Amino acid sequence: MAFNSIILRLELNHTHVSFGDVASAVSEAGGDIISIDVIRPGSDNSVRDITVQVADDKEKLVVNALRVMPGITIINVSDRTFLAHLGGKISIQPSMPIRNRDDLSRVYTPGVARVSMAIHENVDKAYSLTIKRNTVAVVTDGTAVLGLGDIGPEAAAPVMEGKAMLFKQLADVDAFPICLDTKDTEEIIRTIKAISPIFGGINLEDISSPRCFEIEARLAEELDIPIFHDDQHGTAIVVIAGLINALKVTGKSMENIRVVVNGIGAAGVSICKMLLASGVQRLIPVDREGAIIRGGDYTQPMWQWLASQPQVEDKPGKLPEVIEGADVFIGVSRGNVLRAEDVERMAPDRIVFAMANPEPEIDPELALPLVSVFATGRSDYPNQINNVLVFPGVFRGVLDCRAKVVNQEIKLAAAHAIASVVSSSELNEQYIIPSIFNEKVVKNVRRAVIEAAMRTGVARRVPPDMRPIG
Repeated sequence: MAFNSIILRLELNHTHVSFGDVASAVSEAGGDIISIDVIRPGSDNSVRDITVQVADDKEKLVVNALRVMPGITIINVSDRTFLAHLGGKISIQPSMPIRNRDDLSRVYTPGVARVSMAIHENVDKAYSLTIKRNTVAVVTDGTAVLGLGDIGPEAAAPVMEGKAMLFKQLADVDAFPICLDTKDTEEIIRTIKAISPIFGGINLEDISSPRCFEIEARLAEELDIPIFHDDQHGTAIVVIAGLINALKVTGKSMENIRVVVNGIGAAGVSICKMLLASGVQRLIPVDREGAIIRGGDYTQPMWQWLASQPQVEDKPGKLPEVIEGADVFIGVSRGNVLRAEDVERMAPDRIVFAMANPEPEIDPELALPLVSVFATGRSDYPNQINNVLVFPGVFRGVLDCRAKVVNQEIKLAAAHAIASVVSSSELNEQYIIPSIFNEKVVKNVRRAVIEAAMRTGVARRVPPDMRPIG
């Protein structure tokens, strides 16, 4: 259940109501008072701001409980989340002040003409003489935003702004939200290609499947900067990182496990590809119609690709049937599709990653007693599988080495780097994945990404700190 905090500004008539009455009413309606600020004191009347933590579905109950009480006037109700978004969450700041005409002539006309001509003569100088080397476009069409679906480009903007904030705070990457008012695949591709000269990389975000596959593939083929669809590959990388450590806890290996992946959309396909690249030999992709089987015939190109892989099992069936004997369940589908009895039929020392949001594939309280390792996409349980562990370090690395692409070797290197942040002495069933605020994450991922890019020949620059000494 999602929680929020609201600020209620109340005028209290003390002849009719006490603050104890207010606190009781808030508690009975399902809220929890976490702070109180006196705005205007008084013996007969006072004005106070009370900050209340409350479940999303209880907000109206709390407000209405106070509204009907004698002696209370509700002056204003503020949602702290909305307040944080007022005016947007990001801005552009100059890297140097313009204080006089001399400064102006250097950063703009006439001095800037020399710089423009230098880039005209050698376009690679854009990396050193513009913001290109450290700037990423976060691009969406608003068709698959979080768990909200197709809500449009305007409504997607707060999510893209938040992503830009995380890029900057965690990896010092300048990112800018690009929200496109089109769902046409060709138009999206053309638009991104047209704006690409100023960006060092493209982060595709919240674009629905299956269009996202073609958009990413075409852009990766037609542009010479890294293209990364975070919903696919960010999710897959952090899943593999968590699974690497979960297998250490259970004493199993990639080569010997049987894995069910439920939900074969953008994230599910990428997870399946990385599982195969990691050595998994028995894979069961499952969607709403049941298991995707080896040798099957499917109209969706990515499903057809999976059906051609020798590691994919050929046994048909719905999720409750094919999960029997599985060592690992990975869910990127929808809430409450996995039952306790399904989990009980899995192999011993079972691992369950239930990552649907906001409701996981199985209630964590039901699953935890039945599994050896449990992970979700939620922050209120241990082992949160969160893309924020991935994209800041990946882009910091590919920008620093000017990688042309983000290939499979780079993704696997990032997964192992994230897993390595959890030391052997720290590793346990409650801690298989590091916090997004662990400073080692971005550093480890960046270094691993650069090494993989250099090893596979897609790096065009060796950062100074990665060059051999002497």
